[in-house]
Amino acid sequence: MHLESIHIGVPRTVGIPGALDRMERVFTSAIWKEPVEGPIWAGTLGLRGDQVADTRVHGGPDQAVLMYAVSHYALWRTEWARDDVGPGAFGENLSVHGLTEETACLGDVYDIGGARFEVTKPRQPCATLARRHKVPDMIAVVQVNARSGWYLRVLREGELESGQEVRLAARPHPEWPVRDVARAMRERAADPERAARLARCPALAADWRARILGY
Repeated sequence: MHLESIHIGVPRTVGIPGALDRMERVFTSAIWKEPVEGPIWAGTLGLRGDQVADTRVHGGPDQAVLMYAVSHYALWRTEWARDDVGPGAFGENLSVHGLTEETACLGDVYDIGGARFEVTKPRQPCATLARRHKVPDMIAVVQVNARSGWYLRVLREGELESGQEVRLAARPHPEWPVRDVARAMRERAADPERAARLARCPALAADWRARILGY
């Protein structure tokens, strides 16, 4: 496993004022990311220079860094018949080879360069992602194919750089692949027992645990 690339971004406002098509309406987001050359510092709140637009739902220690599988991009390009979709296009900070939502697990600990990360939850697709790619049914599509990406908390601050090895330092919860975590959350009303097991996992992001437990 290794890093293909590292990406950071700042909020920008795009869209057409008064547009009737919701895909064209004005919105502000930092989902547009640019590649980073050379080493970059990973702190407890994310990569140096990376920002979020809406701190109510983005950022924080449990969502410090977003990781995404490079292998997904060939599938998106084929399905959309587009060639403008590649690393960074899903707003991720770390584009990774050798991991997907089926092989990354909740609580996985990865060492990259001098930094250490822990998987906290799947990325939940939202309207911003749909607007970014102008795909109205994006949320439903990602729920079906599970190509969501996943969030990391920073356990040890440090520098990392594109091309470095992603080393699995620990896998305490192999029973919770990221894809299954997303499904358990989505189906929590239909299967509350499975959702309760998920809530007991200590690696789970605090906001997801609160949603499952109802507080």
